[in-house]
Amino acid sequence: MRSVAEPTASPRPIILGVSTSPARVVLADDDVLLREGLAGLLERSGFDVVGQCGTATELIELVREQPPELAIVDIRMPPTHTNEGLEAASTIREEFPEMAIVVLTAHVQVERATELLEGGQRSGYLLKTRITDVDEFIETLERIVRGASVVDPALVSELVAARHREDPLDVLSPRERQVLELMAEGRSNAGIAHKLWITEGTVEKHVRSVLMKLRLPATEDDQRRVLAVITFLDSR
Repeated sequence: MRSVAEPTASPRPIILGVSTSPARVVLADDDVLLREGLAGLLERSGFDVVGQCGTATELIELVREQPPELAIVDIRMPPTHTNEGLEAASTIREEFPEMAIVVLTAHVQVERATELLEGGQRSGYLLKTRITDVDEFIETLERIVRGASVVDPALVSELVAARHREDPLDVLSPRERQVLELMAEGRSNAGIAHKLWITEGTVEKHVRSVLMKLRLPATEDDQRRVLAVITFLDSR
């Protein structure tokens, strides 16, 4: 059953551009306990949960009634518990291209991650086990709201392990592959530098080299990063 939450004061407002208002969020998951627990976690972390529901149909209606900045969606929901959530996410992306969308799943599904990322920025594909690390989960949501595209590290690891006979990433050096893998996790240049213990300037050089070697079109840098990640996913 769908429920709409009354706006509440946020202890730690999330800054979106120049706004200091908390990011508005809707949740869709037929597991009521998980949904209520996640709602409480988000409220305590500075988000404004404006609605909850248990089906994909209710989610679309809720988003249309009061468009949020972020929609968090379970892939498997009634009635078939297959990919209703993903189809709803696609509908939302088409109608509200600027809205951040995070898909939660209990299973690694490579094709689904690729489809979601191809929809643009502000996208996330996360395993539900990621929620157990609260600080990392909240930080990931904040990055997605601000424009990042994030793929769960468990999925990234699986993609790295899977090698095709003709791998477009063969042109990359081992370090460039590391940088691209961290890009796929949605990390900024500063975040990659911290993870690899190198300077941010060195990361920028590696990123430029990756984009050049993958022969990506000369568009905006953020969009080229997304295209690089999609190339990475498609090379599994």
